[in-house]
Parts: sequence; structure tokens; C-alpha cells
Amino acid sequence: MTATTRVLIADDEHLIRTGFRAILGAEPDLDVVGEAADGLEATALAAELRPDVVMMDVRMPRLSGIDATAHLVRTLPDPPRILVVTTFENDAYVYEALRAGAQGFLLKRATADDLVRAVRLVACGDSLLFPAAVRDLALRHAPVAPDRSRIDRLSEREREVLRLMAAGLANAEIADRMRVGAETVKTHVGRILGKLGVRDRTQAVIAAYESGFVTAGGAGPAS
Repeated sequence: MTATTRVLIADDEHLIRTGFRAILGAEPDLDVVGEAADGLEATALAAELRPDVVMMDVRMPRLSGIDATAHLVRTLPDPPRILVVTTFENDAYVYEALRAGAQGFLLKRATADDLVRAVRLVACGDSLLFPAAVRDLALRHAPVAPDRSRIDRLSEREREVLRLMAAGLANAEIADRMRVGAETVKTHVGRILGKLGVRDRTQAVIAAYESGFVTAGGAGPAS
């Protein structure tokens, strides 16, 4: 049997929530367990219903999607994966939501197929959603004086895995590229997250760009 992904939809526009519910509800492996009209309601329902994924509008009344994301990541022992929903992909709010702990973002004008794919990919967590867009956001908002101290904790092998993660490769693709087993890659990814002090690969990739380790052209300065 296919595992079912439980989804909570948080958006202050009723029509948006209705549309998302109709699209996701038509998929046998996706189950919409609740809807929230603002950030406070989203945090309360997420704690109560324990969904696997929260589709989080970035701008909502009472509590923004950024603050709601940060609250869930900080307070829940096993927080849901957050998919930020936004109108503008270059919005600084989107980047702040990613830094707060969201795993990816989706434009409200996305197609039904893109919506379903995004929820599944974020739920799976072994690949980066829209890596080019994450790269552009990170480079646009990267600090003027990068701090490489966290990157310096990584072994050369781990740095190689991080470069491939930043390129958007899934664990299986990284394994093929490096000619190692998938479990070996999974172990490397776990160590990378631990050494960087981040929760998942999205935050790891952001750290890679913000440190200057990975740039628009690929790898950053030699270590």
C-alpha cells in the first residue's frame, strides 16, 4: 500500500484553500486533514492534527507564514515539513521562510501537477524543490561577509555531497554520480546536517550559498 501524506492548508483566502484541497484531495496518496485561515490557526492545527506537510501562505493575518514556520520548527518535537505558498518567487519573505525552516516554496499560479509534485517532494525530503530558485534567493540575500566556519567542519567527501545537494540532486542521483551506495549518501547527508547545525537539506544548501562555498557558477573558493 502507498503511504498517505497528511496535508494542512494554511491560507487566508478561502478560494485558494478550496482549490488546493480539490487538487490534493483527488490524489490517492494525499489527504488534506485541515485548513487554517491565519498563522495562529495554522500553528494550533498543526500541533493538534500533526500533518506531514503544511502548505503555508507566507503572508497571513495575526501571524505571518514566516513566524508560524519558525514557531512549528521551534516548538514541535517532530515538526511537519513546510511548503511556503507565495505570489512572488523573489519575495524576501520567501527567503526568510526558508531560513526559518521551510523546505521549499511554490507559486500560487503553479499548475495542479506542479502543486502535487511539490507536496510529494517536500514530504519525501531527499531532494531540493526548485534548486535554481533557491540558489537565486540565497545569492540575492547572502551576507556581504560570508562565514565559512561551519563549512570548514565538513570532510572533503561531505563537501562533494553538499555541492551535489545544492545542484538539486536527490540521494539516488548523488549515489550514482559518486559511485557509492544510497545508504552511504544518506549517512553523509546526516553528518552534513549535524555539522552545519541545520534541520534539513534546504537549510544546508542555504548555508552553502551564504558561506560562499557554493556560488552561481558551482563550487566556491577552494578550501
